[in-house]
Amino acid sequence: MFKSGFVAVLGRPNVGKSTLINALLNQKVAIVSSRPQTTRKNVNAILTRDDFQIIFIDTPGIHIPKNNLGKYMVKKAREAKNDVDLILFLTVPDINMKRGDKEILSGFSRDIPVILVLNKVDENDDFRVAESLKNYSLEYDFKEIIPISALKQKNTDKLLELMLSYLKEGPKYYPDDMVVDAKERFLICELIREKALKLLSEEVPHGIAACIVSMVDEDKISRIEAEIICEKDGHKGIIIGKKGEMLKKISTYAREDIEKLLNKKVYLKIWVKVRKEWRNSNNYLNEYGYK
Repeated sequence: MFKSGFVAVLGRPNVGKSTLINALLNQKVAIVSSRPQTTRKNVNAILTRDDFQIIFIDTPGIHIPKNNLGKYMVKKAREAKNDVDLILFLTVPDINMKRGDKEILSGFSRDIPVILVLNKVDENDDFRVAESLKNYSLEYDFKEIIPISALKQKNTDKLLELMLSYLKEGPKYYPDDMVVDAKERFLICELIREKALKLLSEEVPHGIAACIVSMVDEDKISRIEAEIICEKDGHKGIIIGKKGEMLKKISTYAREDIEKLLNKKVYLKIWVKVRKEWRNSNNYLNEYGYK
């Protein structure tokens, strides 16, 4: 019997949703960083084996939005919980349950099974983990409860087995070799943004976006011109860095990953543009793909 289904991965920002999906697929399909609100759009990641296909919906962290981009992110995340076969509710150990987690749980339909996935247990002591599991189990009628470490892939195989037990016989929605349902241009922009997130000072990343200006594919090389968008003139200087060193680092690291994605040489040129308050501008949000 061939099983298939859609699984929404939901939770607050920075609980490890993208890290978990990368671990389950055993390859990088979603960008990750230590910054909260890294994921901005729902992305379908596809795990196919001989007898099953699971489509994971990687969602933005659900939070209290402070701008139109934040409202878009939360809207997309909340939409993901509706037409799915299973929900993975991801959180991290905490003696006192976060208010945000309670609000997320209150919005779940009782018709869709929910598995509590307590992530980052390797970073917490046994008492904190045990108390967290007890408190969460009293808050909601989870079908399953499992502690894991997505980063160290602890219990991820067991989690996969649990998910399969809740999926039914179904069709193969995607070809065997497809691992992510997203356009190349979107993935390239995400890789550029990921490198910026990892390299820039803390106040800059939330206010940046990346977009492709032009992309020309030749037989042995792709020539890509892209922009990093920021909100302040001061941020532009930080992104470029002294004598252009920071922008050069971002470009170099991004190019290396883009070459792996496209499986060919890449010429990458990045400019930095200031678009003040772009996160509150519907025109800019549409232009940068947050429609």
